[in-house]
Amino acid sequence: MSEAPAVPLPASAERVRPGSLDLLVTPPRARTGWRVLPARVAAMCAVELQKLRHDRTELYTRAIQPALWLLIFGETFTRIHAIPTGGIPYLDYLAPGIIAQSAMFIAIFYGIMIIWERDAGILTKLLVTPTPRSALITGKAFAAGVKALIQAVVVVVIAALLGVAMTWNPLRLFGVAVAVVLGSAFFSCLSMTIAGIVLTRDRLMGIGQAITMPLFFGSNALYPVAVMPGWLKAVSLVNPLSYQVDALRGLLLGTPAHLALDYGVLTVAAALGVLSASSLLGRLAR
Repeated sequence: MSEAPAVPLPASAERVRPGSLDLLVTPPRARTGWRVLPARVAAMCAVELQKLRHDRTELYTRAIQPALWLLIFGETFTRIHAIPTGGIPYLDYLAPGIIAQSAMFIAIFYGIMIIWERDAGILTKLLVTPTPRSALITGKAFAAGVKALIQAVVVVVIAALLGVAMTWNPLRLFGVAVAVVLGSAFFSCLSMTIAGIVLTRDRLMGIGQAITMPLFFGSNALYPVAVMPGWLKAVSLVNPLSYQVDALRGLLLGTPAHLALDYGVLTVAAALGVLSASSLLGRLAR
């Protein structure tokens, strides 16, 4: 008997390369090392930002305080000319400081969220996944930066409505966004570091309230460094908020600034914050 003719393969099957069907038996090798870090950071950041879809009231309520600073404090001190600002209206001088302040206020209490995740059992589940601790912290830090960036846009709109003369150069605005994200990343990591030390929400809330105003008043957000007493100048020198405000003021208003130094300090501070918070994350999950 003659053999039955072979059934011709479909055109799609003819194009299958030899060895490609092995993927049906052997899964592709998982990414490891440095290649997995950006993907895990992006995933953690996306998870954090998903929370905004369920509750946007935080963004609206947090816009009230910076609006009051600009409307009341800024307008009042613009009229009395009590603070030397180098020839620009005080309201214009104040606006970048309020952008930095509102971003810091969002980030500085970020540790409360990670304590809540610990209490709910979420943090323990995250720590048993292959995600590196540094990726988990970095994702949360940059999610805080994105939230602060949304807040910064609100403050910029309010300042523009009040007549603040700011630049609209896209490159400068991009630099503003980078400065806001880096500063917020540091302050959120500072909050998570404190959370890893005190371990409870009540203690973290008390410490957060105790350090926010000294950080704010110990920077150049409200007045130039030149008018500060010597001890306050020393505080301002080691305060990352001062470098963030200097960058924002130089980019938005065109005043003299030390952008290379500002971004260098913010980058190093954010990196050190990630390392510090990552090292204490295991203690928080015990």
